[in-house]
Amino acid sequence: MPADYLATYAAAGVYTKQGRLGPQLDGHYQSFPRTTWEAELQTLGSTPSIRGLEWIYDLYGEGANPLETAAGRRHMNDCLVRSGIELVSVCADYFMDCPLVRCSEAQRLERCERLIWLIGICPEVGIRHIVLPLLDTSSIKTPQEREIVVACLRQVLPLAQESGVRLNLESDLPPQGFRELLLEIDHPMVGVNYDTGNSAAAGFDPRDEFKAYGSWINSVHVKDRRRNAGTVPLGEGDTDFPLLRELLRQIDYQGSFVMEAARGESGQEPAWQARMAARTVNWLSGGMMTDEVRV
Repeated sequence: MPADYLATYAAAGVYTKQGRLGPQLDGHYQSFPRTTWEAELQTLGSTPSIRGLEWIYDLYGEGANPLETAAGRRHMNDCLVRSGIELVSVCADYFMDCPLVRCSEAQRLERCERLIWLIGICPEVGIRHIVLPLLDTSSIKTPQEREIVVACLRQVLPLAQESGVRLNLESDLPPQGFRELLLEIDHPMVGVNYDTGNSAAAGFDPRDEFKAYGSWINSVHVKDRRRNAGTVPLGEGDTDFPLLRELLRQIDYQGSFVMEAARGESGQEPAWQARMAARTVNWLSGGMMTDEVRV
């Protein structure tokens, strides 16, 4: 029997989203930690079951995010080495704040150029995939908006291929609509970021999703939500984690897992992240998404 990739992955630890080891900033549930990102790396280095993080690039962090300058990226690399933390990806929440759709032509051109820039600098910090959100404020709502997004992606994909940086789209389109979008783009550097909680909240059947676009899934955000409601602690919502593990096994998934767990008590973030990571490791190892360790 071949080795179980999911259990092997769990043994090395999972990734978490940047900013989750500190309190919410200025009312932002998820944002780049402008003044504490270096301290967060050091804390992560000693947090059980967490091997690294997904960096955030957003409008809130503008002017403070070290990704923005060559000197900043060199400093960022030094900090990563000292902490022993790995970067798995960057979440481009900038395009939630400044979506590619429902904007002027001048804004759209600037935003496509911003995506080109982001792709170009990712190899400098060892990032090999970008999560590009196409949901909520950046949702594709009409056929015309779909064409706008496709046109922008076609503009940036030659550089993505040259740089070895994959774009993993996170969309709230229904399964068949998402499949049609992927088929229209039809490029090896485009994949899917599957968000376990968002799909549960939308009421999508994971079997339909994996049938429609399972072969495109290259990264997973581990989250739990209730139907038509917000994020809850992992294992306490409507996400069918046992089914998802089986579906991931069926497609021979070989990608990454990044936690986007609900926040716990303010001031107790490192302990809470370690607890959620332990639940995730337990699930990936074949157990339930609970605190009870699988024997």
